[in-house]
Amino acid sequence: MNYIDLELIIPEISMALLAGLIIVFDLFSSNKRLLVPLCLIGLLVPLFFCIAAAQESAEAGFMGTMQVDDFSIFFKYVIILATALVILSSATYAKRFDNHQGEYYSLILLSATGMMLLASATELITIYIALELTALPTAALAAFIREKKSAESGMKFLILSAVSSAVLLYGMVLLYGFTGSTHLSDIGTAIATQLSGSAGITDHGVLLFSVILITAGFGFKISAVPFQMWAPDVYEGAPTPITAFLSVASKAVGFAIILRILYMVFENEALSSDWTSMMAVLSAISMSVGNLIAIKQNNIKRMLAYSTIAQAGYIMVGLAAMTSDTTLNTSGPVGILVYLAGYTFTNLAAFAVITAVSESSGDDSIDSFSGLIKKSPILAGIMTISMISLIGIPPTIGFMAKIYIFGAAVETNLTWLAFVGVINSVISAYYYLRVVKTMFLNSASEQSPIKPSIGPLSAAVISIVGTVAFGLYPRPIIELAREAISTIVG
Repeated sequence: MNYIDLELIIPEISMALLAGLIIVFDLFSSNKRLLVPLCLIGLLVPLFFCIAAAQESAEAGFMGTMQVDDFSIFFKYVIILATALVILSSATYAKRFDNHQGEYYSLILLSATGMMLLASATELITIYIALELTALPTAALAAFIREKKSAESGMKFLILSAVSSAVLLYGMVLLYGFTGSTHLSDIGTAIATQLSGSAGITDHGVLLFSVILITAGFGFKISAVPFQMWAPDVYEGAPTPITAFLSVASKAVGFAIILRILYMVFENEALSSDWTSMMAVLSAISMSVGNLIAIKQNNIKRMLAYSTIAQAGYIMVGLAAMTSDTTLNTSGPVGILVYLAGYTFTNLAAFAVITAVSESSGDDSIDSFSGLIKKSPILAGIMTISMISLIGIPPTIGFMAKIYIFGAAVETNLTWLAFVGVINSVISAYYYLRVVKTMFLNSASEQSPIKPSIGPLSAAVISIVGTVAFGLYPRPIIELAREAISTIVG
């Protein structure tokens, strides 16, 4: 390790130092209102270093275990954005934690540090360590309310996360045994040699089993069927801003490492048909199961938990599409990055509104949104646009994201999967528009107006502006996504 290595992870170091600074400030200061401004100002430091790193060429460090390139920087932008908006949404919500507000914000920052490391990881042990650094603070945050439901949420996340990590680790061990290396590039070379002249992955039982285990481990991280069992209970019991953080940042970095592994390890023609079939089936099942079960939900956080399972299914369409021609086709991966960026804006806007409404009503049921158009027109308007974007209706970023994802499927002869996606989008309209109908047409038992606090309102406005602005003019995100994918394809 040398100075150049440390220079590559300055954004992560600055994020971790910010977490420590928040703890120290909270310990010696009684003015808790300064915690959020301090966090937001502090987040400008890792953002600055990410922007500076984007001006340089891709570099590897720590003996090839980390790679800082446009791909990792794209996801670091998403993580920093999500972290800032979640902290802003928590400005009033976190007051219920009294003297533990500093720990709350520090845990968010530490989890974000792990996510940023994961986006750059190119070696199996580094990937595993970064995953644990991400998961452990998140488990503590899920149980932070110290109520029965929240404690159950945190414990369930911790146990199932440990199980999925064990499964993932076993898959990594088998992959190491098959190839003799923990570096993704070396593993890719070894697999290409082993598979040359063979019919496919099914000729190699150990490799097939390791791929299945690794898929299962990461399936938990992105809440894809059949590894989604943790999401509804954890989303419902966790603090609402943490639910938002889980739904966007955790999912984004999960897909980041999946994409990097696919390109660096499994970029082989013998794997294409096997991977395409597996991803296509998991995609279709995830979007269908998520949407159908979401219809029956009365708690809006549980509804969005099943929604995020369906969203994982839509994103996996891009994974299935990319493996039809791994070296030439980049429309699928570009679609994934555009979708994740758009989903970040849209979902954070929705959860910021939920945070504001629950602060007033103390209720997370869909019925608590009754008559919201009269009680708070701005919150009702933001929530309506969020629901429209999640369906995939113009002029939102959700529409452009689905166009890219489904278009990639059609380009790679997966028209049937694109058709399943369109049908599921129509099904999802039922429960998304149910929320809109409740806000506009149902009468509220309590007619007093809702005056949202500045934190969640600001987060909601920023998020919804991004949702609409990039829906009308998506070129900046698309260009960033293309540049990011080009660095790992090349």
